[in-house]
Amino acid sequence: MPADDELHRFLNALSPASRDKVRAQPRERQEQLAAAWETELSEDTDLDTLDELSPDAAAEEAAERVVRDSFE
Repeated sequence: MPADDELHRFLNALSPASRDKVRAQPRERQEQLAAAWETELSEDTDLDTLDELSPDAAAEEAAERVVRDSFE
């Protein structure tokens, strides 16, 4: 998957405030955060159940975790 697609999906999963934080970062950092989000989605077993119930909610939860972990 191209980095642009991954980044676009990551940004769309974020709340507006978190999206602004990420967009304020250099492009390379944004792509690193998007890659961390993909990893979070694929490796977090707690998200599997949520993903089955609501894929959008799981994507949002994972995206917000990445931002929280990266900026706190």
